[in-house]
Amino acid sequence: MTHILSAVAWPYANGPRHIGHVAGFGVPSDVFSRHMRMAGHDVLMVSGTDEHGTPILVQAEQEGVTPQQLADRYNRVIVEDLTSLGLSYDLFTRTTTRNHYAVVQEMFRTVYKNGYMVEKTTMGAISPSTGRTLPDRFIEGTCPICGYDGARGDQCDNCGNQLDPIDLKNPRSRINGETPKFVESNHFFLDLPALADALGDWLRTRDGWRPNVLNFSLNLLDDIRPRAMTRDIDWGIPVPLEGWEENPTKRLYVWFDAVIGYLSASIEWARRTGDPEAWRAFWNEETARSFYFMGKDNITFHSQIWPAELLAYDGKGSRGGEPGPYGTLQLPTEVVSSEFLNVEGQKFSSSRGVVIYVRDMLARYQPDAFRYYVAAAGPETQDVDFTWDSFLRRTNDELVAGWGNLVNRTASMVHKNFGQVPTPGELADVDRGVLKATGATFGTVGGLIEANRQRAAIAEAMRVVGDVNRYVSETEPWKLKTDPDRLATVLHTVTQAVSDCNTLLSPFLPHSAQQVHETMGGTGTFAPQPRIDEVTDLDDESRRYPVITGDYDFPSWESRPVVPGTEVAKPTPVFTKLDDSIVEEELERLREKA
Repeated sequence: MTHILSAVAWPYANGPRHIGHVAGFGVPSDVFSRHMRMAGHDVLMVSGTDEHGTPILVQAEQEGVTPQQLADRYNRVIVEDLTSLGLSYDLFTRTTTRNHYAVVQEMFRTVYKNGYMVEKTTMGAISPSTGRTLPDRFIEGTCPICGYDGARGDQCDNCGNQLDPIDLKNPRSRINGETPKFVESNHFFLDLPALADALGDWLRTRDGWRPNVLNFSLNLLDDIRPRAMTRDIDWGIPVPLEGWEENPTKRLYVWFDAVIGYLSASIEWARRTGDPEAWRAFWNEETARSFYFMGKDNITFHSQIWPAELLAYDGKGSRGGEPGPYGTLQLPTEVVSSEFLNVEGQKFSSSRGVVIYVRDMLARYQPDAFRYYVAAAGPETQDVDFTWDSFLRRTNDELVAGWGNLVNRTASMVHKNFGQVPTPGELADVDRGVLKATGATFGTVGGLIEANRQRAAIAEAMRVVGDVNRYVSETEPWKLKTDPDRLATVLHTVTQAVSDCNTLLSPFLPHSAQQVHETMGGTGTFAPQPRIDEVTDLDDESRRYPVITGDYDFPSWESRPVVPGTEVAKPTPVFTKLDDSIVEEELERLREKA
């Protein structure tokens, strides 16, 4: 058993999440975490809503509410959506907890003490009309390096180079289009050049990363420079230094505090379990492994900024230093970044109405139908276009006609002929062959999931579903009524094969896995689901908020013998077949939003 940290990107609490978001961080992290639990590992899956920064301030002002009220509203929406999708977090919390504030400030103090947080005077961008600081990502212009028109103030997505807003040609605010004004301001910068050698040494030891992620991360080292970690803003975590902490307009940069959420959420989880030190097994032990799940727009922060913060905290850069009270914190084992999911040939854009929100998807379609689509056709290593026609076809042709049909006809034949799982006679070669195929697939599918090759993993699981369907067609149990012993053997064999396939598919399709388990006579929880708990802030009894958590007692990742005599009732379909009309209906919804 190994301690596995499943660190999932923090969705920003300025609105509901769309399916492109959860295709990057949500479904992949849950498939991985469910499998690793079933494989016997001790998994800690954490995340929460990211609630600081200028965008929250801007939107709160537009809606006439406080930033905290806005964050509270969307925190709850996101919690409900991710729970409905079945994401098995041990703790999904938020960045406005007092626990998070304390952990972030402790990280800053130690990084500062070790000499990696340096004070500099810089030119900051402000809005001429409001006087408010504009975050780097809210400024666009022409990249001074490659000439791409649409580069952001922190990075050019076209050439991958880091930028400062003042470097952009023809800069403009994404909020209102005005030209920003640049003024002098003192800020703390993370001294990335002093950590560059340690970062490079670490990155060059990363085996098995997706090539696009590793290559992008290594390229970042070519233009490494100090990175601002404070902002002129009044919504965020105070800078924990004398002369700064009392300043109402200086706060830690949201991206400094957000990535520390992986650590603070782990600590909050441990405190809530009654063992405040339990988090250390996932962060201090050299044998622990950590996997970070996100979309490709967040690679920089997870393969450079966060590892640099950890190295600085551990005192492992060129300036030396000593770890603080959290001890030596382990660097990520792997940064698992997905590419972008687009929709009907366009990039997702809530402002332009090109959007499919998670709750709208789940209100009209089964969560596992969407999870299946992401696993089988999602943006694992390249951008992918979600279309309603492809969603319809994969649901009907693969889930309904393939897996759902196998489950339904197996249960129907067992119920009709025996009412219970029959006792088999001597197995024929064809029976042994199909059971050998399903049994051997556990190693293949498990290995692919552990290597974060989920598209290949679910393809392999569905391939063996096809093998079992062919077994049924070849043995023709409906013609064996005059040979009850052979009929019992065939139906026992196919029941065992369905049980194996259900285990193989359960990390991908947890909702239907529970239903299949019960359809075949199983009792108890087979595929645990998360729940929402209303909790009190550990350090501020006046605050309450919802968290996602759960009791995750998973079955083992192996074939389990079905038990003769287990009653099997008349089944109902596991998956809902979609009518062709939904394609035009959904396209019309997109047109109405545009």
